[in-house]
Amino acid sequence: MAEKVLMNEYKALSKESWTNISLINDNVFEWSVALIVLNPDSLYYGGYFKATMKFGPNYPYEPPDFRFNRPLWHPNVYPDGRLCISILHQPGEDVMSGEAAGERWSPVQRVESVLISVLSLLDDAEVSSPANVDAGVQLRMDPKAYQERVRQDRDKSKEDIPADFTMPTHETAFRKEEKVVDDFSWSDSEAEDDFNSDGSDVDEDMFEDGGDDTDPDVDEEL
Repeated sequence: MAEKVLMNEYKALSKESWTNISLINDNVFEWSVALIVLNPDSLYYGGYFKATMKFGPNYPYEPPDFRFNRPLWHPNVYPDGRLCISILHQPGEDVMSGEAAGERWSPVQRVESVLISVLSLLDDAEVSSPANVDAGVQLRMDPKAYQERVRQDRDKSKEDIPADFTMPTHETAFRKEEKVVDDFSWSDSEAEDDFNSDGSDVDEDMFEDGGDDTDPDVDEEL
């Protein structure tokens, strides 16, 4: 079951512009994932953040493992690239951490859910219980210095962009297709309706039956 579910998810995500994924050694249980931030207001915009995802044979009943290849300076990213994020925690309520079951992994979650949650976490760090205490302190005490570290990570991440890969931007990813302009006009339609298929005038046909539609029986009675 896990293999079939993962392959379906892989095919669907391969069509998305905000991620670039591939199988490692053609193994559906191990993915190479690149997250591409398309929000122009984000400090991470334009970055190409590579990560590795590993899945167990019980997926989707257990969460995948997610790890950035290049550790990011972020309160919720451990030095080894792992994440401290609820959606990757085992199913069920955790009394110790205070996490409700709805915040943690469940079989209804999917890879897309994880990746979207990670993208959201980048710009919305949780500093109450940071995985990287120093990054959390800097974010609170010296946000400008923190932002500079983020920019450095973003620029460094661009070194991982494949040579044959075209990076999407906010404009290209969300560009609306131009509507096809139709030369049809109501005046053309009205002109066509005025004539029968044989070219005769419709109005004339309507009154060529004699010009008098008075009931003859009524005339006789009168």
